[in-house]
Amino acid sequence: MSAALPDPLVSTEWLAAHLGEPDLKVVDATFYLPHLERDAAAEFEQAHVSGAVFFDVETIADHANPLPHMLPDAKAFADAMGALGIAAGDRVVAYGGRGLIASARAWWTLRVFGHDRVAVLDGGSAKWKKEGRPVEAGRATPAAQRFAASYRPELVADLDRMRAILERRDAQVIDARSRGRFAATEPEMRPGLRGGHIPGSRSLPYNELFRADDDAMLPAEDVGAAFARAGLDPARPVVASCGSGVSAARNAASRVVRWRAATPNQWRAAASKPRLVFHNR
Repeated sequence: MSAALPDPLVSTEWLAAHLGEPDLKVVDATFYLPHLERDAAAEFEQAHVSGAVFFDVETIADHANPLPHMLPDAKAFADAMGALGIAAGDRVVAYGGRGLIASARAWWTLRVFGHDRVAVLDGGSAKWKKEGRPVEAGRATPAAQRFAASYRPELVADLDRMRAILERRDAQVIDARSRGRFAATEPEMRPGLRGGHIPGSRSLPYNELFRADDDAMLPAEDVGAAFARAGLDPARPVVASCGSGVSAARNAASRVVRWRAATPNQWRAAASKPRLVFHNR
């Protein structure tokens, strides 16, 4: 019997111990913002965790929508996962670059489409490589599998839901962007996009939740303290927001991973119906 994923966040030690198990699929969800001028797909072919496939957040999206990184429909997502060799019963570990970008987005997207057997690699590819763990080069050629996707609207806050939240104040909104973008003192990364933030939202830049030396997530008490400093109540629902639906997933994952450890009774009570939602804007 295969080992259960120990947590939504798994260590490099855990992945190394289970790498190669038939029902454990590893996805490289590395993503770079356009201004960095880096090619995540090309870098995947140069070196990636052994056996991994490339989860392209730019491609696995709704291309009929002019906004970047909007969710595809369930069929398109199921087809994409099947083409990556991921079956409905598989365990999935996602990794990416610094601060869980965009492995947390892959984690959240899989959960949105009903696949809860998914975790994120703490420290990502940088920590894996720094520790000298196995990597390989080349393009992945997985055998196609059948993947079943079922959309879970409770994990998504669309524009109508956000308007309702602003009116009723029935959820807290956290913004994962930099404090300068939040305050409109720094320019947005996409031309024509207004600066500032959603009214009533709280600023919690994602980079404040990770260690500088190895990019692993901070301990539970430090993450809890960061959320408290931002003025967030662990007993109330949270909507995570950013610029295009990638960085916000890191704050979403940190809340699930670390606050669940800090406030286990609250999360046990909510386990059957996830309360954490995510806003693509």
